[in-house]
Amino acid sequence: MKPLVAILFTVCAAVFATAATADDFRFGSIDGGEIRLSDYRGQPVLVANTASLCGFTPQYEGLQALYDRYRDQGLVVLAVPSNDFRQELANEDEVREFCEITFGLDLPMTTITPVRGAGAHPFYAWLKREHGFEPAWNFNKVLLDGAGRPVATFGSSARPMSRKITRRIEALLAASG
Repeated sequence: MKPLVAILFTVCAAVFATAATADDFRFGSIDGGEIRLSDYRGQPVLVANTASLCGFTPQYEGLQALYDRYRDQGLVVLAVPSNDFRQELANEDEVREFCEITFGLDLPMTTITPVRGAGAHPFYAWLKREHGFEPAWNFNKVLLDGAGRPVATFGSSARPMSRKITRRIEALLAASG
């Protein structure tokens, strides 16, 4: 019985081990396959939880503009569609089509992903547990440095191209370049 308890403890400890950085997380990609945050090692990443039917949805335009302005310098902008606030379309195909047609998005995008509560994606559960951040609404943003550490968070009202956000991104790009 003791060996079984030891094995169960080891397995549980491995499952619930605390991630040191965001590099440890993966998302399903809206285009199929997987998005591994570790693939962006050395690059700043702005992660935004999004929704297609929200008053902040026009921020998709700003997220794409931000990506267009800084992607050649290494910035990644990752959109994470979520229905946690009941403002997302019914499925990934509808979200992808809406974003491509309405905003011309070509930035990386995950599948529809829970970002709050007990069912939150492990990345968002980690953000809350380790860094005290949980999206309060759609279009909350988290800026990760090149080592996958959260360095800034921004609420829904922070526009992607605002000086508040671009100044932080430019500092990270300067430090990594």
